[in-house]
Amino acid sequence: MLRQWVNCIMWGSWILFFSPSSAMAQGHDSDFLRSTGKIYSVIAGVVVIFIGISIYLWKIDNKLTNLEKQIKDEHETN
Repeated sequence: MLRQWVNCIMWGSWILFFSPSSAMAQGHDSDFLRSTGKIYSVIAGVVVIFIGISIYLWKIDNKLTNLEKQIKDEHETN
């Protein structure tokens, strides 16, 4: 189950960071943000959101795994 979760994160990261639309999205706005130093705030915000979503998905995966084990144990005892 953990391998599937890691695989999902890797593919999601690939799609988000290496898609052609993000490569072409560099324009005047990104130069302005770089020159004022605010690009680091934007990057930090995106990283924090990504980490938060990853932790949330990890917790849900653990809860589902525990529920699946509980259901399997109940069926085996009956």
